[in-house]
Amino acid sequence: MTRTSRSFRSTATLAAVAALGLLATACGGDGDSTDTAGDGKPVTLTYWTWTLGAKSTVEAFNRTHQDIKVELTEIPSGTEGYSKLANAVQAGNAPDVATIEYQMVPEFASQGNLIDLTEYAGETVKTKFPQAVQDLVTFGGKTWTVPYDAAPQLYYYRTDLFKKFGIEVPTTWDEFKAAAEKVRKQDKNARLASMPKNDPALLAALSWQAGAKWFSVERDAWKPAVDDAATNKVTSYWDGLIEDDLVQSYTGYSPEETKARTSGRTLSFLGATWSAGAMKTAMPDLAGKWAVAPMPHWGTAASGNYGGTSYGVLKGSDQAEAAAEFITWLTTNKAGVESRLADLESPSSALPANPGMREVAAAKFDTAYLNGQDLYALASEQAETIVPGWTWGPNQMDVYTAVQDQTAKSDFTSGVEAGQRKAESGITERGLKLAK
Repeated sequence: MTRTSRSFRSTATLAAVAALGLLATACGGDGDSTDTAGDGKPVTLTYWTWTLGAKSTVEAFNRTHQDIKVELTEIPSGTEGYSKLANAVQAGNAPDVATIEYQMVPEFASQGNLIDLTEYAGETVKTKFPQAVQDLVTFGGKTWTVPYDAAPQLYYYRTDLFKKFGIEVPTTWDEFKAAAEKVRKQDKNARLASMPKNDPALLAALSWQAGAKWFSVERDAWKPAVDDAATNKVTSYWDGLIEDDLVQSYTGYSPEETKARTSGRTLSFLGATWSAGAMKTAMPDLAGKWAVAPMPHWGTAASGNYGGTSYGVLKGSDQAEAAAEFITWLTTNKAGVESRLADLESPSSALPANPGMREVAAAKFDTAYLNGQDLYALASEQAETIVPGWTWGPNQMDVYTAVQDQTAKSDFTSGVEAGQRKAESGITERGLKLAK
C-alpha cells in the first residue's frame, strides 16, 4: 500500500461496517428514483450547503444542463447545519442533495438519512478517487456519498507582522509556544493566534495530528477514546496557552475573530486548504501580507484532516439519478471544479480529493492573495502527512456538541471528557455494541 493510499484511511473494515449496523440490510433509503417532472419540464433538485463557491457552481450547472435545474439554499456549517438536515429528513422535507463532511457520513448513513448511491455513483467513486478516500464514503459494500475535497491542516500567518516581531514560522508546537511568548512580551494587546472553543472539528484535527484515535472497532463493537492520551496532550497544551494568556480564544468565524486578524492583534491562525478562499472576502485589504506553511507538529511532520466534504442524496428524494448526475459533475468534471473556484463573492480554495482535478483547481486559483505562493502544491504535500488510522464515530455530531458545550463552560480537557461520556452513552442508546 502506498503512503498516499494510507493517508485518509478511515479503517472501514467489515468490523466497522458491522458496528455501524450497515451489513445485510442497510439503514438508508433504497434509492428508488423517478427522475421526471411528469410534464416534460426539467427535473428540479434542491441543494443545501454552506460551502464556498456554491452559488457560481449552481449557476454554471444550470446554464449548461437543460434537463436538470438546481435550487440552492445556504445553511450553517457545523452542528447547526447537520441538525437542520437531520430534522428535515425526519419532517419529510429534506433537500435532494446536501454537503456531508466525512466525519458525518457514518452517522448519517447508520441513521438512515442517506440514500444508497451505489447504483448511480458507485463506479464513479471506485474509478475516480484513491482507495483511502473511497473508504471514507463506502461502507457495507455500498456507496453513501461522493467525495469532493481533502483538508490537510495548514498554518496561515502575517508575513509583515512576523517580521515586525522578529519571529520565525514555528515548525513544532514548542516553537509555537516560544513565539507566542515573544509576541505577548513585546505587545500586551497582540497574540500569536487564537484557539476557538466552539470548533470541535479543529480540536479533532489537532488530536488526530498528535496520534489520537477517538473511535476504533473491536470485532463488532465500538470503542470510543475521545479523551485518550494523545488528545489530552493537545487539550493540556491549549488550556495552558489560554490560561497563561499566550493566545486568544475568540469565537470561531465571528466578526471579533476577523477584526483581530485585520487589525494585527492576531498574527496567525490554524486552518486548512479551504481557509484561503474565505480570507479573500473576509480580509481583502490584506492581500499579499499572508503566507501559508505546514502546521506545527509534535516532533515529526504530521497532519490531521480538518474537514473535507462529500455530497450525498438525502432520504426522501425521488430523484437520485438526477442528483447523482449533478454530484458527479461537481466532483469530477473540469467545468464543475472551475466554476466553484470562479465564485468572486465566496471563492473556494478546496483541494479536490480527485487527483485529476487538483491541477485544474490550482490553475484556476488566484495566488495573488498569498503573494504568489502555490497553495495547492503545499496542500498536496501535506495531504501525504495525514496520520492514518483515524475512524469517525457513529454519533459524531452528539460528541461534537458535548465537547463544544463543555469546553465553552470550562476548558478543552473537560470538553473531551464530556465527549467521551457522550460517545459511550450514544453508542448504547443507538443499539450498537460498546466494547468493554
